[in-house]
Amino acid sequence: MGELLACPFCREMFAAGETKVCPYCDIRVVPLAELPPSHDALLLEGGAEVPLPEDEVLPMQYLGRHRGALLLLSVLGICTFFWAPWIHHRSPEIVTWSGFEFACNLSWLWAAGIAWVVLLGLVLSRRTIRQMRGARLAAALLALMVVVTVLLRIVIKPTPHRLLPLRYEWGWGMYLAGLLGAAATWLGLHFGGSAIDMPAPRLVRRGDETLH
Repeated sequence: MGELLACPFCREMFAAGETKVCPYCDIRVVPLAELPPSHDALLLEGGAEVPLPEDEVLPMQYLGRHRGALLLLSVLGICTFFWAPWIHHRSPEIVTWSGFEFACNLSWLWAAGIAWVVLLGLVLSRRTIRQMRGARLAAALLALMVVVTVLLRIVIKPTPHRLLPLRYEWGWGMYLAGLLGAAATWLGLHFGGSAIDMPAPRLVRRGDETLH
């Protein structure tokens, strides 16, 4: 075994001194004994089947493929809903409401807050590329729900009482929520990244191979 050389990628074997670079893959050959077991060897030995790259479970703290960006936007969206000003009342009383306080007085505004919480849980629970890509539509629709809620609140004017003057202005929190929702919608449609550029399975790579 020590006298045989092999290509780390295609596993083509060569005699010692026959070549230094695989003629098929243009990769430097190494002693066969130094290579980890191939996928077929693992199956023949009764080992666990090597998962496909898109099914490899990623760490909980993995932030690539728009996962980190969606998590950040979800947290910012929740903070914006609960603590940022959504409306400033000037008459008949002077008061400022956050999105949460606004929703307590207008129940359909809860859609924005619930959408952010569900989106956060959805993104956190997706730990493989296949799961991320499969959740694209759900993530985009949840973020779009925030955008639609903000737009409806801005377009549909509050009905004033005939005896009480109603004066108000929208707070920056509402506009920020809409912008965060629009950004999350775009990221949700691209959640999981490309199906072409994926890592090799963790069980068959050392970390220093050249991947094609």
